[in-house]
Amino acid sequence: MTATDAYPEAKRKWYQIQWFQPTDTPRERKLINKLDLLIVPYAFLAYWVKYMDQSNLNNAYVAGMKEDLNFQGNQLVQLQTMYIVGAVVGQIPFMFLFTYVPMHWVIPFLDVAWGVFTLLQYRVTGFPELAAYRFLVGWFEAAFFPAMHYIFGAWYRSDEIARRGGVFYLGLTLGTLTAGLIQAGASERLEGVNGLAGWRWMYIICALITIPVGILGYFVLPGTPDRPNRMLLSQEDVDVAKERLTRAGHVTEGRITFKGIAKIGKSWHFWSLILFDILFWNGSINATTGGYLLWLKSLKKFTPAQVNNLGTIAPALGMFYTLFICFASDLVLGPAWAITVAHVWNIIGLIIQVIWEVPEGALWFSFMTSYSALAMSSVLYGWVNSQLRASPADRAFTLVLINTIAQSTTAWTPLLVFKTVEGPRFTKGYSFVLGNAVCLIIMSHILRVYLARKE
Repeated sequence: MTATDAYPEAKRKWYQIQWFQPTDTPRERKLINKLDLLIVPYAFLAYWVKYMDQSNLNNAYVAGMKEDLNFQGNQLVQLQTMYIVGAVVGQIPFMFLFTYVPMHWVIPFLDVAWGVFTLLQYRVTGFPELAAYRFLVGWFEAAFFPAMHYIFGAWYRSDEIARRGGVFYLGLTLGTLTAGLIQAGASERLEGVNGLAGWRWMYIICALITIPVGILGYFVLPGTPDRPNRMLLSQEDVDVAKERLTRAGHVTEGRITFKGIAKIGKSWHFWSLILFDILFWNGSINATTGGYLLWLKSLKKFTPAQVNNLGTIAPALGMFYTLFICFASDLVLGPAWAITVAHVWNIIGLIIQVIWEVPEGALWFSFMTSYSALAMSSVLYGWVNSQLRASPADRAFTLVLINTIAQSTTAWTPLLVFKTVEGPRFTKGYSFVLGNAVCLIIMSHILRVYLARKE
């Protein structure tokens, strides 16, 4: 469903694009602005610190952690896997909270908790301790991403989600970028201060940013229409929200039950969305496995600080990719074609990386395309939100389960195709990602045709 499918009377040319639909009343526009100011900035901030705390391992590894802790062989990818295992296992128990506990309690708690375990990483003395902390960071970060998309789907129509989700998703690229800058600064200015290595200071700094952002969530997140944050929203706000969503075919109340889960599990649509998400996760791991940083280090031209500074270029470009793809999806292209554009660009870079024996400039270019693979994440999850707008319980269960199952596959696929000892030339890895990206494009159009016929 494209942005205009839900409101055929409001179809516009691309040059007539507006933030609101013509059908939105002045009161609804006021509410939308209020929700945008409450949800979107916090979602962006929280995802920024989440991804900063998730990706800082790669920056620490190339900035002295490897040597200080005497890491050997594939221990980097094993640590990445421990995070993923925690992130997968943690999603299931938190899933049941979505429709029972106010979301403006759940999300800040998760944020503060993973901030604490980010802080504790500064004191690690070996691989086992760090692996435990990475697992716990993953555990508490687990439900954040589907939880935020659940909130988006609770307040916004299907034609409004992707561009808000796009701003939210900027936090991923900014988090990766910031982790690199913090590590570069720590390596240059804090190395040896109070007897701590620069990479240890990075974890302290990241935690000092994360924990206050978590606390802020208690005061700015509006919850959901069925469990709103009464400090922020009046009853009139909630009533207007429910009315506009009901008019668009959304249901605003419902709880996860085991009977409902059994019903969802019998649906082929649910399993097709799982496959869709698996292809996305495995079609984008080239951006998160550290290949770019390892390649920069292998050139032996740059200091650790320079490696981390240069490592911020790709995620910085990812911010542009994300905004372009998500806004284009909502306002011009629709989900399937937005996904296609994002992954065609990713595929170009992957082909170069598979070939590898190319001029150095071509490899620079290829790594600059990688974050386009992640740019369409909010398009995908916004599309899922739209398809399941008739049931909050189905949305909550499906958003978490597809994310859990898809992410769980990336706990073992990098161990097979992105072995640290094979880097930075991950021929198997880049070939694997390339295949997934092609299949993702094909499946997005299969879904597009199916949904068009169903409508």
